[in-house]
Amino acid sequence: MSRAFGSIRQSQVITTYGPGALIDLPTHSAIVGGLDTWPKDLQEIVEPRLSQALQRVTAVPAPRLYAPPPAPSEPWAPAKGIGAWRFPEWFVVQERGFFAGSESAGRQQSRRLVQRRALDERGRFENIAVVPTRFVRACPRGHVDDVDWPAFVHGPEERCRRQLWLDERGTTGGLGELTVRCECGRSRNLSEASDIGANPLGQCRGSRPWLGRNTNEECSQNSRLLIRTATNAYFPQVASVLSLPDTGAAVQEAVIAVWDVLQAVQDAAQLTVFKSVPKVAEALAPFEDDQVLRAIEEVRSGTGQLRPLKEAELEALLGADEGYGDEPPTEANFHARRLPESAWRSGTDNGERIAAVVQLHRLREVLALIGFTRLDAVTPDIHGDFESDVMRAEIALAPRWFPAVENRGEGVFVELGADAVAAWLERPAVADRVTKLAKGYEMWRQTRNTQRPFPGGAYVLLHTLAHLLVQALAMRCGYPVSSIRERIYAEDLPSGRRYGVLLYTGTPDAEGTLGGLVQQGRHIENHLADALRTAALCSNDPICAQHVPDESAATLESRPLHGAACHGCSLIAETSCEMRNDFLDRALVVPVLGVEDAAFFTLPE
Repeated sequence: MSRAFGSIRQSQVITTYGPGALIDLPTHSAIVGGLDTWPKDLQEIVEPRLSQALQRVTAVPAPRLYAPPPAPSEPWAPAKGIGAWRFPEWFVVQERGFFAGSESAGRQQSRRLVQRRALDERGRFENIAVVPTRFVRACPRGHVDDVDWPAFVHGPEERCRRQLWLDERGTTGGLGELTVRCECGRSRNLSEASDIGANPLGQCRGSRPWLGRNTNEECSQNSRLLIRTATNAYFPQVASVLSLPDTGAAVQEAVIAVWDVLQAVQDAAQLTVFKSVPKVAEALAPFEDDQVLRAIEEVRSGTGQLRPLKEAELEALLGADEGYGDEPPTEANFHARRLPESAWRSGTDNGERIAAVVQLHRLREVLALIGFTRLDAVTPDIHGDFESDVMRAEIALAPRWFPAVENRGEGVFVELGADAVAAWLERPAVADRVTKLAKGYEMWRQTRNTQRPFPGGAYVLLHTLAHLLVQALAMRCGYPVSSIRERIYAEDLPSGRRYGVLLYTGTPDAEGTLGGLVQQGRHIENHLADALRTAALCSNDPICAQHVPDESAATLESRPLHGAACHGCSLIAETSCEMRNDFLDRALVVPVLGVEDAAFFTLPE
C-alpha cells in the first residue's frame, strides 16, 4: 500500500499488530509488512542488556533497537508509517439479495468466491462490492497463505476453472454450515478443512506475504485452517527487561548520558571532534579516549558480560537502600527503596512470611519484538529468556535490528522469606500437590515442541500470589487490573535461593505514572489479607477447587497447567501475565475446599 489506510499506537506494533499480523483496515484487509518496509530514520532505544539477550536468542550480531515511527507532532507534518500488504487474495462477492435452495431445505445464501485479479480498478466484481474471505491457511512456523479453494473442492490433482460459490446455511456462521461448491457439481463442507489428520489443505508452501513477493521458504508442515480474526492468528514473541543501574561501569553511564551526540562516533578522530561540545567534554573528562571508545561500542552493540535477565533484576531489587523514596532520585530509570518494616509490618501471621517490601518509585521497561508464531504461543521461561532453537517466524528478510518500546512507571516488589518457602516445600501435602502439577505439565509437554522442565512449586506459588495481589491492588491503587503487570522471581543468587513478585505499571509517556501503585506497598498486609479471603472461595467451587491437573486430559475439560484456578478466581488479562495464565493453583496459596493442607498462607480471620 502506498498511502495511509489506518493508524495504531506504537506499543501495539510490539504486542498486537507487529510484522506478520493480520489486520482489518477501514476499507481493506492486510498483513503488516516486515521491517524492510519501515522508514529508516527511527529513534534508537539504548538498552545493552536487552540487546545482548536478543543476540544470544536470535543469533543476530549486535542488534540495535528502534522505536516504531510516531504519529506526526503537527497536523500538517508528513506522516511516517509502516508498510502493509493486501491479504488475502480471495474475496466473497456481496450478492444483491440472491438466495438459493428450497424453503424445506432451509434458507441458504450463495455467494461467489473470486480472486483479486478478477476485480476491477475500484476493487469490485461486476460492479458489486466484495469482502475478503475470513478463512486462510497457516502452519505453526508462522507461514500464512490463501486457501487453494479449487484444490480443496476438487482435490490436488484435478483442476477446474468454473466458478466457485460459498453456500451458507443457518445463522451461526459455523464451519458445518458452510459449503464450497463448484458449478461443475463438486462441493465440500468447510468443516472437513479442520480435520488436521486428513490434511485437506495440503502441505504448507512456506508463504511469507508480510515480507513481500517471492519470499517463500521450505516448510514440511501441513497447512491448517485459520480464521483471520481468531486469537491464535498471531502470537508475538516479546522480550523485556528492566533498566538497571550499573555502578561498576561509570564510563558507560557517561557515554549513555550524551548518547544523542556520541552515537555517530566511529573512531578516535571523530571522538576528538565531538569532545569539543561542552556537555560531552564535561561528561567524559575523567576517562581516557580508549575507555570511551570501548564503552561506545559496548553501548552500540550490547556486548559484554550478560547475566540472566531476571537474576540481575532481582539482585538490584534486593540491594535497594532502605528509605521512603522522598529524596531526589539518583537514577532517572531506576529509583527503588526498601520500605522500613515499621511502615508496613503489623505482626500478622501471614505478614511474617513476607521478608521485605521494596517500592520502585521509578522504573523503565524496554520491550522488543523478535518474532512471532501462529496457532500456538511460545512464552519465555521463568528466567525471562526465550529458547534459542524455538520455532518462530522472522520479521525481516535479514534482521539487523528489532522494534522496541520503552515504558516508564512504578511498582511494588514483595519478597517472600526464603526459609519459609523452603520449609513449605518440604511438607508432604505440598510435595504431593506439586507432583500432580508436574504430571499435568508432562502430559501437556508431550503435545508441544519444548524441552523446558516444570517450573517448580515455588514458581506456581509466586505466580498465583501475583495474580491474587493484582486483583486486590486494583481495588485501591487507581489502576485497572489490565494495567498492572507482573514479573516473577525465583532465582539462585550468590546469597542463596530468593523469591519475590514485582507488580508494576508503566506508560510510554516520558514522565511516567502518578504514584498510586507504589504507595500501596505501605498497606501490603491489608492487600494480602483481602486477596487471601477472596481466593479461599471461588464462584466455581467445588469444581474449581477440586480440579486435578494430571487427570484433566481424560475429561472434557483439559487444563493440565492449572490446579485450583479458573476465570472466577485466579486468571487475569493475558497482557498482565508473563505466562499467558498458565501455572496457577490457589491451593498452594490459601486453603481451598478439599485441599486445606498445601497452602503457604493461612486464611485470615
